[in-house]
Amino acid sequence: MAAKTYSDVEIEARLAAELPRWRFEGGWIRRTYKTHGWKGTLMVINTVGHLAEAAFHHPDITASYAWVEVRLTTHSAKGITDSDFALAAKIEEVVGWQPGLEGGPLPGTPDDPRFAYIKYDR
Repeated sequence: MAAKTYSDVEIEARLAAELPRWRFEGGWIRRTYKTHGWKGTLMVINTVGHLAEAAFHHPDITASYAWVEVRLTTHSAKGITDSDFALAAKIEEVVGWQPGLEGGPLPGTPDDPRFAYIKYDR
């Protein structure tokens, strides 16, 4: 059974409601993560790679020194499906995780430029 693909209007509505930092452009849902440099860029790429492989749903990734763009579409369905939204949500959750804001035993990355790696959207 083929996966349901969403119309442009449905995609825009779901992104606005569920993934506001993602955008729909050129047949892909996309998100650019800004980093503080190469170390952070590699960490984002590796995180996305792990999540994608675990999900067996593979994005396109473009990267430079201080940013990573993740693009998702379901090639076999020729459009955006629930798989794309689900993987985008998991990527957003993991890459954007800031344990220091949760108040638990994990302090999170110190507010010190020597340790900075991801530019979190605040």
